Amino acid sequence: MRRRFGATLTCTAMLLLATLLAPAQAAEKLRVAKVVPFAWSFTPLDIGIQQGIFLKHGLDIEASASAGDAKLQQLLASNSIDIGIGSGPGMAFIAKGVPAKAVAAMYGAPNNMAVMVGYDSDIKSIADLKGKKLGCTTVGSLTDWIGGRISRKEGWGNNGITMVPIGGMPPARAAIKTHQIDGYIGALETGYALEEAKEWRVITSATPFVDHFITHVIFATNDQIEKHPDQVKAFLAGWFDTIAYMKSHKAESVAISAKVINISEAVAARVYDEQIGAFSTDGVFDSQAIEALKQSYIEMGLLKDVPDDNDMFTAQFVPVKLSEK
Repeated sequence: MRRRFGATLTCTAMLLLATLLAPAQAAEKLRVAKVVPFAWSFTPLDIGIQQGIFLKHGLDIEASASAGDAKLQQLLASNSIDIGIGSGPGMAFIAKGVPAKAVAAMYGAPNNMAVMVGYDSDIKSIADLKGKKLGCTTVGSLTDWIGGRISRKEGWGNNGITMVPIGGMPPARAAIKTHQIDGYIGALETGYALEEAKEWRVITSATPFVDHFITHVIFATNDQIEKHPDQVKAFLAGWFDTIAYMKSHKAESVAISAKVINISEAVAARVYDEQIGAFSTDGVFDSQAIEALKQSYIEMGLLKDVPDDNDMFTAQFVPVKLSEK
C-alpha cells in the first residue's frame, strides 16, 4: 500500500510540474506599420509594446515604419502589413480602391504638425511663406494638404505655396541645408528638437488653419477585417489601453517616446503636454471631422467626387471600451 501511495504522489507531482513548465499559449503575430518613424503621435505603438499591453491582449506586434501615406497604402495594398497607423487624408486612397478600411479614429485636429524652416532663414512669419517651396512626405499626404490649406486660408489660392514631396527627415534636412526647399511641414516635436539644436525654427503649427479634423486613423486590410476581426478588435483594445496608460503615466511615456524618436526628454515632455489630449479614447469617427476630410480630398485633387463613408471606413469596431479584453 505504501508503494502504491508513493507512486501516486510521484505521478501527481510530475503532472503538476509539467503543467507549470508548459509554455503559455503563443501570442498571435500582427504586422503593424507606422506611416513615418519620427512622429510622437505614433509612439503609443512602441509604448504599448514595451509595457506589454498588446501582449496582454494576445498580440505579438511586428512593428515597422513607412515613409509617408502613399507608401503606407502600398504596404496595405500588397498585404505586406495587417494594420497601418496613418493619416486621415490617407483614407482617400481607400476610396480609390486600396483594399483596406480605416477602423478607428485615433487623433483629432493636427496640433501636432508644424511648418519649419532653417534656423537662419529669412522666413520669419506666415506671410513670408507665399511663393515658397515647402517639403512634405508624399503627394496626397496630410503634410501636403496642410500646405495647401495654409495657402488657401491666407488668400493665395491653391498655388501660393509650392509643395515638394521629399519623404522623411533625412532628405528634408539635406534639402533645407542645400536650399532645394525653403521649409518643411512635419511633426511639431521635430521642429522643437531642431530648434533646441539651432538647426530649424518653427514658424507655425497647423492649428490656426484646421479645426474639425481627424489627423490620424488606424487602418486594417480588408483581408484582416474579414478573416481575423478578433485580432483587429484586440489591437484596438491594446491601443486605447495604451492611451489610457499614457494619460496616467507621464514620466514613463516621456522616457520611452524620447528614446524611440531620438529627442530630449525635455522636448518629449513639452510635446506630451501639448498633444496627449488630442488622442481619441474610443476610436469613434466624428461626423464633422469626416465632412472636413471629404472636402480636403477635393481640395487636394485626390478625388473628383465626395466619397461615401462606407468607401473609407468601417464603424464595426468602435467605440472601443477599455473593459473589452
